[in-house]
Amino acid sequence: MSSLIFSADETAIARAAHLLRQGGLVAFPTETVYGLGGNATQDRAVAGIFAAKNRPSFNPLISHLPDVAAVAALVEMDPRARLLAERFWPGPLTLVLPRRAGCPVSLLASAGLDSIAVRIPAHPVALALLRAAACPVAAPSANPSGGVSPTTAAHVAQGLDGRLDMILDGGPCAVGVESTVLDLCTATATLLRPGGITREQLEALLGPIALADGHGEDGPKSPGMLASHYAPGLPVRLEAAAPRPGEALLGFGPCPGATLNLSESGDLAEAAAHLFAMLRALDRADFSAIAVAPIPRHGLGLAINDRLRRAAGPRG
Repeated sequence: MSSLIFSADETAIARAAHLLRQGGLVAFPTETVYGLGGNATQDRAVAGIFAAKNRPSFNPLISHLPDVAAVAALVEMDPRARLLAERFWPGPLTLVLPRRAGCPVSLLASAGLDSIAVRIPAHPVALALLRAAACPVAAPSANPSGGVSPTTAAHVAQGLDGRLDMILDGGPCAVGVESTVLDLCTATATLLRPGGITREQLEALLGPIALADGHGEDGPKSPGMLASHYAPGLPVRLEAAAPRPGEALLGFGPCPGATLNLSESGDLAEAAAHLFAMLRALDRADFSAIAVAPIPRHGLGLAINDRLRRAAGPRG
Protein backbone atom coordinates (compact mmCIF):
# COMPACT_ATOMS: atom_id res chain seq x y z
CA MET A 1 0.00 0.00 0.00
CA SER A 2 1.22 3.51 -0.76
CA SER A 3 2.79 5.39 2.13
CA LEU A 4 0.62 8.36 1.16
CA ILE A 5 -2.64 6.58 2.11
CA PHE A 6 -4.04 7.30 5.58
CA SER A 7 -7.25 6.01 7.08
CA ALA A 8 -9.58 8.99 7.41
CA ASP A 9 -9.65 9.27 11.20
CA GLU A 10 -9.66 12.54 13.14
CA THR A 11 -5.85 12.79 13.21
CA ALA A 12 -5.46 12.16 9.49
CA ILE A 13 -8.19 14.66 8.61
CA ALA A 14 -6.48 17.31 10.74
CA ARG A 15 -3.17 16.61 8.99
CA ALA A 16 -4.83 16.77 5.57
CA ALA A 17 -6.49 20.08 6.45
CA HIS A 18 -3.12 21.52 7.51
CA LEU A 19 -1.56 20.39 4.22
CA LEU A 20 -4.34 22.10 2.25
CA ARG A 21 -3.90 25.37 4.14
CA GLN A 22 -0.17 25.19 3.41
CA GLY A 23 -0.73 24.73 -0.33
CA GLY A 24 -0.42 20.93 -0.51
CA LEU A 25 -2.49 18.49 -2.56
CA VAL A 26 -4.75 15.97 -0.81
CA ALA A 27 -6.97 13.31 -2.38
CA PHE A 28 -10.23 12.65 -0.56
CA PRO A 29 -13.46 10.72 -1.13
CA THR A 30 -16.78 12.22 -2.22
CA GLU A 31 -20.07 10.47 -2.91
CA THR A 32 -19.10 10.14 -6.59
CA VAL A 33 -15.31 9.65 -6.94
CA TYR A 34 -12.11 10.63 -5.13
CA GLY A 35 -11.14 14.26 -5.69
CA LEU A 36 -7.68 15.81 -5.96
CA GLY A 37 -7.97 18.74 -3.60
CA GLY A 38 -5.99 21.97 -3.40
CA ASN A 39 -6.64 25.28 -1.66
CA ALA A 40 -8.77 27.17 -4.18
CA THR A 41 -7.55 30.52 -2.88
CA GLN A 42 -3.87 29.79 -3.61
CA ASP A 43 -2.72 30.19 -7.22
CA ARG A 44 0.23 27.84 -6.81
CA ALA A 45 -1.92 25.11 -5.24
CA VAL A 46 -4.39 25.29 -8.12
CA ALA A 47 -1.54 25.22 -10.63
CA GLY A 48 -0.29 22.14 -8.79
CA ILE A 49 -3.60 20.38 -9.44
CA PHE A 50 -3.28 20.94 -13.19
CA ALA A 51 0.35 19.82 -13.10
CA ALA A 52 -0.41 16.64 -11.12
CA LYS A 53 -3.22 15.64 -13.49
CA ASN A 54 -1.25 16.68 -16.60
CA ARG A 55 -4.44 18.47 -17.60
CA PRO A 56 -4.14 19.70 -21.19
CA SER A 57 -6.06 22.95 -20.69
CA PHE A 58 -7.22 25.15 -17.82
CA ASN A 59 -10.76 23.90 -17.41
CA PRO A 60 -12.66 25.52 -14.54
CA LEU A 61 -12.51 23.50 -11.33
CA ILE A 62 -15.36 22.97 -8.86
CA SER A 63 -14.78 24.59 -5.48
CA HIS A 64 -16.03 22.38 -2.64
CA LEU A 65 -17.43 23.95 0.53
CA PRO A 66 -18.82 22.53 3.80
CA ASP A 67 -22.06 24.55 4.05
CA VAL A 68 -24.25 27.17 2.40
CA ALA A 69 -22.79 30.02 4.46
CA ALA A 70 -19.32 29.23 3.09
CA VAL A 71 -20.71 29.13 -0.46
CA ALA A 72 -22.53 32.45 -0.03
CA ALA A 73 -19.30 34.11 1.09
CA LEU A 74 -17.82 33.45 -2.36
CA VAL A 75 -20.71 33.83 -4.82
CA GLU A 76 -23.97 35.69 -5.29
CA MET A 77 -26.83 33.32 -4.45
CA ASP A 78 -30.19 34.36 -5.90
CA PRO A 79 -33.50 32.80 -4.75
CA ARG A 80 -33.12 29.97 -7.29
CA ALA A 81 -29.73 29.02 -5.86
CA ARG A 82 -31.08 29.14 -2.31
CA LEU A 83 -33.99 26.91 -3.26
CA LEU A 84 -31.73 24.36 -4.96
CA ALA A 85 -29.26 24.42 -2.07
CA GLU A 86 -32.02 23.69 0.42
CA ARG A 87 -33.27 20.77 -1.66
CA PHE A 88 -30.12 19.16 -3.05
CA TRP A 89 -27.12 20.08 -0.85
CA PRO A 90 -25.14 18.25 0.31
CA GLY A 91 -25.27 16.26 -2.90
CA PRO A 92 -24.16 15.85 -6.51
CA LEU A 93 -25.28 19.27 -7.77
CA THR A 94 -22.79 21.94 -8.86
CA LEU A 95 -24.03 25.50 -9.32
CA VAL A 96 -22.22 28.07 -11.47
CA LEU A 97 -22.80 31.45 -9.85
CA PRO A 98 -21.40 34.99 -10.15
CA ARG A 99 -18.24 35.65 -8.15
CA ARG A 100 -18.63 38.12 -5.28
CA ALA A 101 -16.50 41.25 -5.28
CA GLY A 102 -13.34 40.46 -3.38
CA CYS A 103 -13.86 36.69 -3.67
CA PRO A 104 -10.54 35.02 -2.76
CA VAL A 105 -10.87 32.03 -5.13
CA SER A 106 -7.97 31.94 -7.60
CA LEU A 107 -8.75 33.09 -11.13
CA LEU A 108 -6.92 29.98 -12.29
CA ALA A 109 -9.52 27.82 -10.49
CA SER A 110 -12.29 29.50 -12.48
CA ALA A 111 -10.24 29.66 -15.70
CA GLY A 112 -10.40 33.46 -15.62
CA LEU A 113 -14.19 33.65 -15.56
CA ASP A 114 -16.29 35.94 -13.37
CA SER A 115 -18.28 32.91 -12.21
CA ILE A 116 -17.38 30.01 -9.91
CA ALA A 117 -18.60 26.42 -9.91
CA VAL A 118 -19.46 25.40 -6.32
CA ARG A 119 -20.93 22.43 -4.51
CA ILE A 120 -21.30 20.80 -1.08
CA PRO A 121 -20.39 17.09 -1.30
CA ALA A 122 -22.47 14.44 0.45
CA HIS A 123 -19.67 12.46 2.10
CA PRO A 124 -18.77 12.58 5.81
CA VAL A 125 -15.01 12.52 5.21
CA ALA A 126 -15.19 15.28 2.61
CA LEU A 127 -17.34 17.46 4.87
CA ALA A 128 -15.08 16.89 7.88
CA LEU A 129 -12.03 17.82 5.80
CA LEU A 130 -13.67 20.96 4.39
CA ARG A 131 -14.71 22.11 7.85
CA ALA A 132 -11.23 21.49 9.23
CA ALA A 133 -9.44 23.15 6.31
CA ALA A 134 -11.65 26.24 6.51
CA CYS A 135 -10.94 27.16 2.89
CA PRO A 136 -12.61 26.43 -0.44
CA VAL A 137 -11.08 23.30 -1.96
CA ALA A 138 -10.79 22.95 -5.73
CA ALA A 139 -11.02 19.26 -6.57
CA PRO A 140 -11.31 17.54 -9.94
CA SER A 141 -11.19 13.73 -10.03
CA ALA A 142 -7.95 12.35 -8.55
CA ASN A 143 -6.54 10.70 -11.66
CA PRO A 144 -4.30 11.66 -14.58
CA SER A 145 -6.26 13.62 -17.17
CA GLY A 146 -8.13 11.31 -19.52
CA GLY A 147 -7.88 8.32 -17.19
CA VAL A 148 -10.60 6.40 -15.41
CA SER A 149 -11.96 8.22 -12.36
CA PRO A 150 -10.83 6.65 -9.07
CA THR A 151 -13.32 5.16 -6.61
CA THR A 152 -10.81 3.87 -4.02
CA ALA A 153 -7.69 5.28 -2.36
CA ALA A 154 -5.64 2.58 -4.09
CA HIS A 155 -6.86 3.82 -7.49
CA VAL A 156 -5.59 7.30 -6.60
CA ALA A 157 -2.18 5.96 -5.60
CA GLN A 158 -1.89 3.97 -8.82
CA GLY A 159 -2.42 7.06 -10.94
CA LEU A 160 -0.93 9.91 -8.91
CA ASP A 161 1.64 8.43 -6.51
CA GLY A 162 4.47 10.92 -6.18
CA ARG A 163 2.37 13.84 -7.45
CA LEU A 164 0.42 14.66 -4.27
CA ASP A 165 1.04 14.91 -0.53
CA MET A 166 -1.61 12.68 1.05
CA ILE A 167 -4.55 10.40 0.27
CA LEU A 168 -7.42 10.19 2.76
CA ASP A 169 -8.91 6.69 2.62
CA GLY A 170 -12.64 6.82 3.21
CA GLY A 171 -13.33 3.43 1.63
CA PRO A 172 -14.89 2.80 -1.77
CA CYS A 173 -17.08 5.57 -3.17
CA ALA A 174 -20.74 4.92 -3.76
CA VAL A 175 -20.02 4.91 -7.48
CA GLY A 176 -22.45 7.11 -9.38
CA VAL A 177 -22.49 9.65 -12.14
CA GLU A 178 -20.67 12.94 -11.69
CA SER A 179 -22.40 15.99 -10.28
CA THR A 180 -24.96 17.82 -12.37
CA VAL A 181 -23.71 21.30 -13.36
CA LEU A 182 -26.31 24.08 -13.59
CA ASP A 183 -25.48 27.63 -14.67
CA LEU A 184 -27.45 30.28 -12.80
CA CYS A 185 -25.54 33.32 -14.08
CA THR A 186 -28.37 34.34 -16.42
CA ALA A 187 -32.13 34.72 -16.11
CA THR A 188 -32.68 31.30 -17.65
CA ALA A 189 -30.96 28.43 -15.85
CA THR A 190 -28.83 26.33 -18.21
CA LEU A 191 -27.90 22.69 -17.74
CA LEU A 192 -24.19 22.47 -18.58
CA ARG A 193 -23.62 18.84 -17.59
CA PRO A 194 -26.15 16.12 -16.72
CA GLY A 195 -25.38 14.13 -13.61
CA GLY A 196 -26.70 12.80 -10.34
CA ILE A 197 -29.56 15.31 -10.12
CA THR A 198 -31.88 14.98 -13.09
CA ARG A 199 -33.24 17.70 -15.33
CA GLU A 200 -36.72 16.69 -14.23
CA GLN A 201 -35.83 17.22 -10.56
CA LEU A 202 -34.45 20.66 -11.34
CA GLU A 203 -37.42 21.72 -13.46
CA ALA A 204 -39.81 20.62 -10.72
CA LEU A 205 -38.39 23.47 -8.65
CA LEU A 206 -37.36 26.05 -11.26
CA GLY A 207 -39.62 25.48 -14.22
CA PRO A 208 -38.14 25.02 -17.72
CA ILE A 209 -34.37 25.14 -17.96
CA ALA A 210 -32.22 25.49 -21.07
CA LEU A 211 -29.68 22.98 -22.34
CA ALA A 212 -26.16 24.03 -23.29
CA ASP A 213 -26.22 24.29 -27.07
CA GLY A 214 -23.03 22.79 -28.36
CA HIS A 215 -19.40 23.74 -27.90
CA GLY A 216 -17.94 27.21 -28.09
CA GLU A 217 -14.45 28.05 -29.29
CA ASP A 218 -12.90 29.49 -26.16
CA GLY A 219 -12.88 26.60 -23.71
CA PRO A 220 -15.17 25.27 -20.99
CA LYS A 221 -17.25 27.41 -18.66
CA SER A 222 -17.50 24.52 -16.26
CA PRO A 223 -16.38 20.93 -16.09
CA GLY A 224 -18.27 18.97 -18.72
CA MET A 225 -19.02 21.56 -21.41
CA LEU A 226 -17.47 24.24 -23.60
CA ALA A 227 -18.29 27.96 -23.63
CA SER A 228 -16.54 31.32 -23.43
CA HIS A 229 -13.54 31.87 -21.23
CA TYR A 230 -12.33 35.24 -20.15
CA ALA A 231 -10.36 36.85 -22.96
CA PRO A 232 -8.77 40.31 -22.72
CA GLY A 233 -10.44 43.16 -24.54
CA LEU A 234 -7.09 44.00 -26.13
CA PRO A 235 -5.64 41.95 -29.00
CA VAL A 236 -3.11 39.33 -27.95
CA ARG A 237 0.04 38.63 -30.01
CA LEU A 238 1.93 35.42 -29.30
CA GLU A 239 5.59 34.36 -29.63
CA ALA A 240 6.71 37.97 -29.29
CA ALA A 241 10.46 38.60 -29.05
CA ALA A 242 9.84 42.24 -28.10
CA PRO A 243 6.86 44.59 -27.78
CA ARG A 244 5.80 46.81 -30.64
CA PRO A 245 5.08 50.48 -29.92
CA GLY A 246 2.11 50.76 -27.58
CA GLU A 247 2.05 47.07 -26.63
CA ALA A 248 2.40 45.63 -23.14
CA LEU A 249 4.82 42.71 -22.94
CA LEU A 250 3.95 39.65 -20.85
CA GLY A 251 7.27 37.94 -20.31
CA PHE A 252 8.50 34.50 -19.35
CA GLY A 253 11.97 33.71 -18.08
CA PRO A 254 14.72 36.28 -18.73
CA CYS A 255 12.79 38.96 -20.61
CA PRO A 256 14.21 42.49 -20.48
CA GLY A 257 11.57 45.14 -20.88
CA ALA A 258 8.64 42.94 -19.83
CA THR A 259 5.72 44.91 -18.41
CA LEU A 260 4.89 41.89 -16.26
CA ASN A 261 6.62 38.52 -16.12
CA LEU A 262 4.79 35.23 -15.61
CA SER A 263 7.94 33.72 -14.09
CA GLU A 264 11.37 35.33 -14.26
CA SER A 265 12.90 31.98 -13.27
CA GLY A 266 11.12 30.09 -16.05
CA ASP A 267 8.93 28.06 -13.64
CA LEU A 268 5.86 26.84 -15.54
CA ALA A 269 3.82 26.26 -12.37
CA GLU A 270 4.48 29.86 -11.30
CA ALA A 271 3.56 31.03 -14.79
CA ALA A 272 0.28 29.13 -14.69
CA ALA A 273 -0.53 30.61 -11.30
CA HIS A 274 -0.01 34.15 -12.63
CA LEU A 275 -1.57 33.77 -16.08
CA PHE A 276 -5.15 35.01 -15.67
CA ALA A 277 -4.39 37.73 -13.14
CA MET A 278 -1.62 39.16 -15.32
CA LEU A 279 -3.74 39.08 -18.48
CA ARG A 280 -6.35 41.09 -16.60
CA ALA A 281 -3.77 43.50 -15.21
CA LEU A 282 -2.46 44.27 -18.71
CA ASP A 283 -5.92 44.70 -20.25
CA ARG A 284 -5.76 48.49 -19.96
CA ALA A 285 -6.70 51.42 -22.17
CA ASP A 286 -3.13 52.78 -22.16
CA PHE A 287 -1.92 49.73 -24.15
CA SER A 288 -2.83 48.92 -27.74
CA ALA A 289 -2.29 45.15 -27.39
CA ILE A 290 -0.69 42.48 -25.24
CA ALA A 291 2.41 40.80 -26.63
CA VAL A 292 3.36 37.48 -25.02
CA ALA A 293 6.85 36.02 -24.96
CA PRO A 294 7.29 32.38 -26.08
CA ILE A 295 6.27 29.74 -23.52
CA PRO A 296 7.80 26.23 -23.66
CA ARG A 297 5.42 23.61 -25.05
CA HIS A 298 5.79 20.87 -22.46
CA GLY A 299 4.19 20.09 -19.10
CA LEU A 300 2.02 22.98 -17.91
CA GLY A 301 3.34 24.96 -20.87
CA LEU A 302 0.90 23.04 -23.07
CA ALA A 303 -2.03 24.31 -21.00
CA ILE A 304 -0.66 27.85 -20.85
CA ASN A 305 -0.21 27.93 -24.63
CA ASP A 306 -3.69 26.47 -25.12
CA ARG A 307 -5.22 29.29 -23.10
CA LEU A 308 -3.12 31.96 -24.79
CA ARG A 309 -4.07 30.62 -28.22
CA ARG A 310 -7.74 30.99 -27.31
CA ALA A 311 -7.16 34.49 -25.95
CA ALA A 312 -5.42 35.46 -29.20
CA GLY A 313 -8.05 33.91 -31.47
CA PRO A 314 -10.43 35.77 -33.77
CA ARG A 315 -13.02 37.85 -31.96
CA GLY A 316 -16.61 37.14 -32.88
